[in-house]
Formats: sequence, C-alpha cells, structure tokens
Amino acid sequence: MGKHKKHKHGHRSSSSSSSSSSSSSDEEFKHLPKAERKMRKKMKKQMKKGKMPHGMGMPSTHGSGYPGVVVSGGGGYPAGSYPPGQGGMPPGGAGYPAGGAGYPSGGAGYPMGVAPAPGVPPPAGYSAGGFVPAGGAPGYPAPPQPSYPQAPGGSYPGQVPPPAQYPGGAQSAGYPGQQPSQGGYPGQQPTSSSGYPTQAGYPTQPGGYPGQQQAGGYPGQQQPGAYPGQQPPPAQVGVPGQQSYAPQGQQGYGQQTPGGVASATAGMGNMQIGGGAMGDIPRPTIRPANPFNCERDTQVLRTAMKGLGTDEKAIIDVISHTSNKQRQEILIMFKTMYGKDLISDLKSELSGDLEELILALFKSTDYYDAWCLNKAMKGVGTRESILIEILCTRTNAEIRGIKAAYKQHFGRELEADCVNETSGHFKRLLVSCCQANRSELTDSQRQMLMQRGPEAVVDRAQAQQDAQKLYEAGVKKFGTDESAFLAVLSIRHEFQLRATFEEYQKLSGKDILSSISSEMSGDLEDGFKAIVMSAKNRPKFFSDKLHKAMNRIGTDDSTLIRIIVSRSEIDLQNIKDQYMRDHGKTLHAAVSSETSGDYKKLLLALIGQ
Repeated sequence: MGKHKKHKHGHRSSSSSSSSSSSSSDEEFKHLPKAERKMRKKMKKQMKKGKMPHGMGMPSTHGSGYPGVVVSGGGGYPAGSYPPGQGGMPPGGAGYPAGGAGYPSGGAGYPMGVAPAPGVPPPAGYSAGGFVPAGGAPGYPAPPQPSYPQAPGGSYPGQVPPPAQYPGGAQSAGYPGQQPSQGGYPGQQPTSSSGYPTQAGYPTQPGGYPGQQQAGGYPGQQQPGAYPGQQPPPAQVGVPGQQSYAPQGQQGYGQQTPGGVASATAGMGNMQIGGGAMGDIPRPTIRPANPFNCERDTQVLRTAMKGLGTDEKAIIDVISHTSNKQRQEILIMFKTMYGKDLISDLKSELSGDLEELILALFKSTDYYDAWCLNKAMKGVGTRESILIEILCTRTNAEIRGIKAAYKQHFGRELEADCVNETSGHFKRLLVSCCQANRSELTDSQRQMLMQRGPEAVVDRAQAQQDAQKLYEAGVKKFGTDESAFLAVLSIRHEFQLRATFEEYQKLSGKDILSSISSEMSGDLEDGFKAIVMSAKNRPKFFSDKLHKAMNRIGTDDSTLIRIIVSRSEIDLQNIKDQYMRDHGKTLHAAVSSETSGDYKKLLLALIGQ
C-alpha cells in the first residue's frame, strides 16, 4: 500500500510538474502555429525523458539534419536556438555537403536553432534577418559575420544559397573569382565600404569595357551585373552601343566611326593626294548624270541640230551635265538610232573655239590627251609645253592609256615621235616619262597614308640619300649632272619626292625649284619644274598655267580648253580654290572676262560656280 501510495504520489508530483512544464511551454511557444507548438512540446518531452540529448534538434549522425553544419557539442544546433524558418537554410538534402565542409564553428555563419523533426517544415518564425522572438516582436537583423572560406574556383563546395536570397530565381552560389564581402553570407551581393549593398545592374569594375568578364557576376548570367529577368542597367561609359568619350587623340570603347568599321575616311586630314594642300583630295566639277537617259539625251542633240540653225543651248545643257563615259555612250546611241556620226554632225553645225571645246568633250580622256600630243608635234615646230604638261603630270595608268590611244588613232609610237621631235636631256626626260614606270603607292600604302599620314609611306633615309645626290649633282658641282636629277625625279612617287625636297632644303639651304632654275634652262628646266610642282602641289601647277594663258595679249584658248576639259572630272575644283588663293579672284570670273558667247557659257558650265 505504501509503495502504491508512494508511487501514486510520485506520479501525481510528476503530473503536477508536467502540467507546470506544459503551462510554461504553452507560454513559450504560444506565438507559433498550433502544429508547431505540438511538435516543440513533444520534442521537449523527449529531451526531458532522455530519449533525445539536450541541445540537439535531430541526431547528427549519417547526415541527418542540415548536412555540413559543424555545431558545438558534437551535433545539431546549439541549445536554446531555433531552426531556420522560410527563406533561410534549405530543408534537408538541398543544402550543404555532409561533414568537413570547411565552415568555422561557433558564432560564425547562419544562426542556428533547434532543428525540426524529419519531414516537418521549418517554422515561420525565422526570416532572413533573424528570429522573431516570443511575443511577436519584430525580428532582429542578422549581425555582420565573417565570411566563410572559399574553395578553389571562387565558390563554396556544394553550396546552394537560400532561394529567397536572389530575386528572379535560384542562382549558383557565390561569385566566381571574387573575394566575399566582409560580413556577408556566401553568395550574397557584395557590400560597399559603407556597409550598404552595391547597386545592382552596374559593372563592378569602372568603365565596363565590352567583352570583359565582370567581377561579381554569377556563372551563366548576362553581364554586366544584372539578375536574370532584370532590365539591363543604364548605359555606362564604354558600353557597346553607346557613344563614349575618350581622351583627345584616342578612340573610346564603343565609339563608332563613319562606315561602321575603321572608316575608310579616317585620317583623310593627314593625307595629301594629287599634290594639293594637306587633306586636299581631288575634287571634280563634273560628275556622272544621275539619272542618266542616254536615248533621251541623244534625241535632244538630234533635235538641236535638225533643220535651220542650231540650238547651242540644248547641246551645252546635255554636254555639261554628263560625264565623259556617258558622252561615249551617246556617240554610240546616236549612230545606232540615226545611222549617222554625231561628231560629223557637230562639225558641220559648229565652228571656232566652241567647236574645239565640244569635240574635246566627246573624245575619250586617253584619246584627247593623245590627240593633243599629236597636234603639238605635227607640222612645223613642236609645242614642248604641251608635251611637258601632259607627260610630266599624268599617272602611270594614264600614260599607258595615252600610248595605246596614240597607237590606235595615229598608227605611230608616242615615244618614237617624242624622240624625233626633241633632243638632248629633254628628250631623255620625255622618254623616261613614256615608260610609265614611276613608283606608286600600293593599296596597303594608301591605307597607311589615310590612317597615319604621308610620313607612313616615306623612306626618310632614302630621301636623305636622294637629297645628297641632287646636292652633289648641282649646287656642289661645277656644272650640272642632269642625269642625276633625272634618276631621282623620274622614279620616286610624289610623297617620297616631297620628303626628298625637304631634306634638300635642309642640306643646301635652297628650295629645289630655285636650284633647278639656277642649274638648268629651257625645256629641260620647265620639264623638271613640272615634275616638282606636280609632286608638291599639282593644282597650283595647273592654276598657274591657266593664269598665264589668260594674262597675256590674246587668250590662249587651246590651253584654257585643254586644262578645263582634262581636269574637270579629276581636280578642277581644287584648281579653282588654288586660283582664288593665288590671284584673289575666282577662275569663273577670270574666264568670264576673257571669253564670250556660247563658248563662254559652256566653259563656265564646266567650271561651275
């Protein structure tokens, strides 16, 4: 009986204690959901009865609980703490590798609590910022903690960050190749020195150069610095597609030049083509008609010459608005449509300077130069100035075309006629020009010229050597070695010649033109000067000849016609500009004052305003 009473008394004491403990537990867990409260009370009873060790949420053996978490005391979460809630540590199986994951024990890392039983979801009292304490007070923010040590490769072995950490979906853990920020969790956005997270969507390195792997990005993520599904960040300096600014003399990243690539016109200001001033590219005054109606223009010309009188205005309008190539098409179309030769009809309808001008315009460019050369050597006497003007200023390709046209139309060799009509060193100069063998720029050199300027295509050592040869052949020598001048002036391209003339000036203290004037005379002097002027400033050479043709008693109309016709589709605009600089009046005004009638109208139409 006594034992029974004692046992019964003891049972009652236990019940009373259990009731008191139950009441205390109700107060402790009353802020939790009902199912959670039951689970917590059950776990507490098991620990009280010794079936579950104190300080453990779940047994730690065989990877139970949250794998990879090193706890004090040998397992689970520290006594008195709570398991993570939604948005914190993932449920079992999704998280950290079991054992030896390399996380420091005690204090550091995620707050730890009592783990839930297997299959039971974590309580709602835990948030990413900490636990909600009893009584429903706001959660405490997680204190700054030291980062976890990185594994090789920059991420954490086997770690998957909490899903709630990143907007837009789960991400791979950590930043590849980046040191974790002080006080942050693995995979957390890095913080600035002030403790605030850096702005999302911007590259972590200044400038954000195109194609660069940005520090702080996630594997497989679109750069720079944005989360998947997020709008791209505002354009930064150097971001492709946005105009950027670079220091003077440098091209910025993302900056586009005209044409989309390294523009073909980049560096045009550094080049000098055709012997004009720096950056002075050849500019014609006559360009192909667009649109061009060959049949209609042919009909206009036929109507202008049909019947009594000639409509010169209609003829001038057609000729001055078409290119030489288009005029050749009109010649063929006229014969095709009417069975007549246009040139013959024009000769019968025109006369004087107007006839010469119009017929010149209907000759092909090669044939016109060949015709002028033949005319200069035909008959009594030779007009050497025409031979010099054409043969000393044309390119290799132009001279080859002239030679072929000369042979075709006159049945003679141009070189042979030059030999027969001239003599001495001047003859040798013309023969040299007829070879069409002057060095010229290759395509790659032209590209270098456009990008880097004339010095890129000049051999400065060769220029010094050639200057020394000219100096010793002229100023330094009693008499003149004309062959030495010819050997240099007939071979080098215009940019190399300019460099040679610069070196000659330094060496002798004289301009090359002055030296030629003092060392030579007559046609040879004029020929060498033409080569020098053509290399230094070709538009000036023709501008001076035009001025000379009009600044005399009676105008040299043949020279006027020859230069305006032959240069109208090459560089007549450059010649006009040079004329204005040298003589203080426009070429248009000068020609207008020296000519008249329809001849004047056509010349002015070719010159342009």
